[in-house]
Amino acid sequence: MLRAINLAHRRREGESQITKTSSVGFPPAATRDAKFLILGSLPGQRSLERQQYYAQPRNAFWTLMGSLFGFDAGACYVDRLQSLNARGVALWDVCASAHRPGSLDQRIELSTVRPNEFERFFEMHPDITLICFNGATAASLYQRLVLPRLSVRAAAIASRRLPSTSPAHATLTFAQKQEKWRSVLAPFLE
Repeated sequence: MLRAINLAHRRREGESQITKTSSVGFPPAATRDAKFLILGSLPGQRSLERQQYYAQPRNAFWTLMGSLFGFDAGACYVDRLQSLNARGVALWDVCASAHRPGSLDQRIELSTVRPNEFERFFEMHPDITLICFNGATAASLYQRLVLPRLSVRAAAIASRRLPSTSPAHATLTFAQKQEKWRSVLAPFLE
């Protein structure tokens, strides 16, 4: 009897592994002449629903970018993307897909992560000289799953981990995050 219960439990676990869905990220938002790349981990639920990078209203990303690059953070999504692209900024995520219940980065199941095709991206965007990670998870996933597979040229692109703009990371004030981002992006802000 106990063996039958264990087998039934394993069967249910296996079924849940098969039926759980993955979050699928977006294509890169980049022009051919992009100078630097901002990488997140994987779009959250609100972003997936709206099909927009950083759509969670409490995420400080667009407010921060608007303050640094001098555009209206409240403009429509297409205009905000165009404003960033016009300044040489590319947006993307480390994960092409992964299973993550909810939106918190710590809930990303590492065994389900399929990273994006970075080698091809860097070939198509040869002017990128800096990768900025929007938080620790993006940096960790990139270092673990992407960096070891890159060509020497792509692996040599400078990178910096910056404070996450997510509302889940509230250890720094907006002004502190802004200053850290500004200090790294200073060469691109002129």
